[in-house]
Amino acid sequence: MAKEVVVTRRGQTTIPTEIRRRLGIEEGSKLRVETEGDRIVLVKIPSIFDLAGTSTLSRSEAFRQLDKLREEG
Repeated sequence: MAKEVVVTRRGQTTIPTEIRRRLGIEEGSKLRVETEGDRIVLVKIPSIFDLAGTSTLSRSEAFRQLDKLREEG
């Protein structure tokens, strides 16, 4: 899905509603900004609520990953 957006003089833009809904991006969601050649890529960083109940990780591995997320935040 491709949409055209405008960048403000402050470097801000709006993610279209259809894309936000499809990807579950809500107010307060965190995104990682990456570049791939001449492209800008926004990647949703899953919250703990996104991950709840979906993991097959052991308890210790889950806590290890949570600690890593806290360090990055």
